[in-house]
Amino acid sequence: MQIEPYASHQQAAVIQLSLRAWSPVFESIKGSLDADVYRVFYGDDWRLSQQKAVVAVCDADDVHVWVAIDSEVILGFVAVKLDFESSLGELYMVAVDPDFQGRGIGSALIEFALTWMKQAGMAIAMVETGADPGHAAARRTYEKAGFGLWPVARYFKNL
Repeated sequence: MQIEPYASHQQAAVIQLSLRAWSPVFESIKGSLDADVYRVFYGDDWRLSQQKAVVAVCDADDVHVWVAIDSEVILGFVAVKLDFESSLGELYMVAVDPDFQGRGIGSALIEFALTWMKQAGMAIAMVETGADPGHAAARRTYEKAGFGLWPVARYFKNL
């Protein structure tokens, strides 16, 4: 496996693997949020909103994206945003194809991104994830990479 910069011809593969990877996550989120709040965030089909989000990230000028690839098969991807004013690097999106999860690919992508952030002059790295059961594997991966939890309470109310 190697990690290389994302190229636009890889977009369809990145979208498909992310939708497959995030399917159980969105089932968990759906069960954790009020149905109306969920619908406001993700519409009637979370896949459409997430596809738009992945495309926006991959096309953004201020986001750096890399793919994990083996034998021309994209196994996963990571997207990073940098804030030079605060010296904060953010792991903005990470996904690994479900067929390849549990093999250290997510950890390798995260370590690659953290090294890149440090070389870019960042002093702190941040990642956000859900506290729902569907994000448990992501939380374990981030903790394994040395991230510490900053407890935040975020509340939503239907208007």
